[in-house]
Amino acid sequence: MDLIDLALYEDLGSPKGGSWSAGDVTSGAFIPKGSVSCARILAREACVVSGLSIATEVFRRVDPLLQVLHRCAEGEHLTEGAVLLEVTGATRSILSAERTALNFLGRLCGIASLAARYSEEVRGFRVEILDTRKTTPGWRLLEKQAVVAGGCTNHRMGLHDAVLVKDNHLAALGEISLLQPVIVGLRGEHPDLLIEIEADTLEQVGALLELRGVDVVLLDNMSLVSLRQAVAMRDASAPGVLLEASGGITLGNVREIASTGVDRISVGALTHSAVNADLSLEHVA
Repeated sequence: MDLIDLALYEDLGSPKGGSWSAGDVTSGAFIPKGSVSCARILAREACVVSGLSIATEVFRRVDPLLQVLHRCAEGEHLTEGAVLLEVTGATRSILSAERTALNFLGRLCGIASLAARYSEEVRGFRVEILDTRKTTPGWRLLEKQAVVAGGCTNHRMGLHDAVLVKDNHLAALGEISLLQPVIVGLRGEHPDLLIEIEADTLEQVGALLELRGVDVVLLDNMSLVSLRQAVAMRDASAPGVLLEASGGITLGNVREIASTGVDRISVGALTHSAVNADLSLEHVA
């Protein structure tokens, strides 16, 4: 069962006779079987668009005969009252799909809108705002697409497509010097794989900058003073290594952090703290 089917199952139960909408007791009782309608999904507040494709698939999964027309594009900044999409067809089908489609769209537009705010906060600085793996289980691809729609950048998709050595890895390994032979081996097996290592202190930063083959040093929960010192250390000894600030990043401090000269800022809040955009489906005719 894929994500859309799971969401529809939560709302409508098992499809009956191949029809999801048969599970909508209310619409089945009060809406005449042959009724046809046109409805629009509207933005009740300013937002950035993400999730049009999956919302469209929700409607078509419930009823392949529904006609869905997009009235905006992914990543578009909408004002209050703007129309995201229009759907025409069997009234029962539209109403049966309504909440699931809105759940997807609201969540993804909320993430895109928050990402856009972070992107705007660091305008003028040469820095990337990245997401993290702090995503809703099963939603990672969708949520990361929403981050991009909002103007930010995806970090690794998961544990399989990049190396990120964190504090627990270092604690289990014992000491930073033991990383070098492992990095050499990784480079031999996966020459294109990004290798990033976390540092909690400036002492660790210095040790990591001496290693060969490190692409990124993650500066975890460091003060503005320490971030600036880390940038100076990098510039002096390993200018090819990128520095990424992480931990405690908010809209209130992200611009100050960008001003330290770091190359990347990773923000878990892009996905774990985004508030759903306020959207509604309204019957037109």
